[in-house]
Amino acid sequence: MSTPLYTIIGTPFSTFTRSITLALAHKGIPFTQVRCVPHSDKAYDNHPFGFLPTLVIHEIDGKTVNLKLRETSAIARYIDRIAPQPSLLISPGHGKAIIEEQLWEFVSLVGAHGFPAVEKGVVKPRVAAIDGGKLTDSAVREQIKPAVEHLKRLLSQVEELMADEGYVFGSQLSWADFFLFPLLADLKAVPEGELLSPRLVNWMEKMNKLEAVKATTPGTLSVGARPP
Repeated sequence: MSTPLYTIIGTPFSTFTRSITLALAHKGIPFTQVRCVPHSDKAYDNHPFGFLPTLVIHEIDGKTVNLKLRETSAIARYIDRIAPQPSLLISPGHGKAIIEEQLWEFVSLVGAHGFPAVEKGVVKPRVAAIDGGKLTDSAVREQIKPAVEHLKRLLSQVEELMADEGYVFGSQLSWADFFLFPLLADLKAVPEGELLSPRLVNWMEKMNKLEAVKATTPGTLSVGARPP
């Protein structure tokens, strides 16, 4: 069995790493995964600022290159180019999209605003409290109350951009789904998952049926895992 041409640097616990592994699994691209956390020695070995993920491309056109491609958006575009099918792009008329670029608008909004609201504001403080075992549920809720109120508004705004049913852009599974899902899977794993609306819950149930989601679930918060 030949060695995969690609290695992904990043723990399954990392939401951005999972966005990429979801796409690799969905498109049937074999890869190996080096599990490490942000700002670890391994992360800095592969990314100048120690962030995740990095895609190591071992070979191009039969030539060994071991090229390190950083930043999730660049990796997503590379994956689309080498494996255009099954497509994770959209066309006008998919959901509420009028132009194709609304896909990348959604992805950018999720990364720039959704990640800090979900992970930094709510999930990480909640998990730290659970692991610490010193604070009551009511004390944690009071501590993160401002972040929860902010997250409520953000989730409402995200939902406004989504199609009424199906995936983010209706019948077409896209990068938008693969960027949003890891965040909301983490949120659903903590008590604040109660913030998810019926529309978002239905969307998550649809996503959970995907083989790519099943394949990338081990090592994530949703099954009780913690970073290595």
